[in-house]
Amino acid sequence: MSHQPPTAPPPPGAKPPGPTGPTPSGPTPSHTPPGGRHPHAHPGGGDHNAWAASGILFAGTLLVLAGVLAVLEGAVGIARDSVFTATHNYSYRFGVRAWGFVHLVIGAIAVVVGLGVLRGLVWARWTGILIAGVSLVANFMFLPFQPVWSVVQIAIDVFVIWALATYRPTHTRGGLL
Repeated sequence: MSHQPPTAPPPPGAKPPGPTGPTPSGPTPSHTPPGGRHPHAHPGGGDHNAWAASGILFAGTLLVLAGVLAVLEGAVGIARDSVFTATHNYSYRFGVRAWGFVHLVIGAIAVVVGLGVLRGLVWARWTGILIAGVSLVANFMFLPFQPVWSVVQIAIDVFVIWALATYRPTHTRGGLL
C-alpha cells in the first residue's frame, strides 16, 4: 500500500479539479444551446426582450398609422386651402398647400418604413428613426395650423424614435409579423 500525504484544502474561490485535473484558467468557449438562445444573453435575467419586441411592434404599427393619417392630412391640405388655420406672422410660414405636400411625402415614406419595421428589416429601423425625426420637426413647425394634432403627432414620433433606438434583437431571422 502506498501512503499519500494529506493535501491542503483549496483556497476560497478556487475551482475544484475536473475529472482529469485542474481546469485551465481563462475564457471558456461559449456554446449556444439548441433553439439559438444563449442562457446568459441578458445579464440580470428575465425576458426584457419581450418588452422591447412589443415596443417595436407598437412603434411599427404607429409609424404605419401615423403615415396614413399624414397622407390624408396632406391630401386635404392640397385639395382645400381653407381646412387649416392660416397664420400670418409666423416664422416658418408656408402655404397650406405646401404643408399638404410636406405631410403627404412624409406620410408615404412613413408607411413604407413602418411596414419594413414590422418585417424586422434593419434598414427600416434606422430609416424609421430618421423619418420620425423629420416628422417631429415638421409637426413642430406645423403647430400654429393644427396645434392639437401636431402635439399628438410629436408624442407619437418621440415614442417611435425611443422604441426603434432602444430595441436590441437577439436574432435577425424573420420579422415581427
